Amino acid sequence: MAAERPVVFVVDDDPSMRESLRDLVDSVGLEARVFGSAPEFLQAKRPDVPGCLVLDVRLPGSSGLHFQQELAKAGVQLPVIFITGHGDIPMSVRAIKAGAVDFLTKPFHEQELIDAINAAIERDRTQRHEAAQIVELRRRLQALTQREREIMALVIVGRLNKQIAADLAISEATVKVHRGQIMRKMGARSLPELVRMGDALGLGANARPKPKS
Repeated sequence: MAAERPVVFVVDDDPSMRESLRDLVDSVGLEARVFGSAPEFLQAKRPDVPGCLVLDVRLPGSSGLHFQQELAKAGVQLPVIFITGHGDIPMSVRAIKAGAVDFLTKPFHEQELIDAINAAIERDRTQRHEAAQIVELRRRLQALTQREREIMALVIVGRLNKQIAADLAISEATVKVHRGQIMRKMGARSLPELVRMGDALGLGANARPKPKS
């Protein structure tokens, strides 16, 4: 679908470089959107599709590395590829540690950038898929009753039915009924799958009862 066509955002203050990168991105069937500064990029509306950001290290008013930090603080999770004509090893290490996909020094081979772009877009697809899964799991979790949530938290840390019954002062038969409801509502086909769901949701960390002194 056209709406799912990945977008490569380019932020570079050199007009000729912007147009060169636009042509390169277009040539491999991706959409390019180019900007001359960080504020210009931030003010633009971004489509909700997989993509990445090709970012020059040296930008007017703020470095690309500083802008990378600002994006992280703002919750913009686009994978970043740095390009620069003035790079050095400490700079590249800093960028990669902050989450950049790649750090390319000009002049670079076109295929290097295309490979980096494809890797970044794939990373973004994965991040989006995982985020969508979490949203769906949270929706399912909301469908559980409070008691079912309590029992699920205990189940995923390995408590047996009889232990859960004792923990919550209910019958073991009631625990079994609730477990069946939990499996159905969460869409879990097995206990390991339910455990993975619970881990993804951050449940169970404080569920195991503390030993009595």
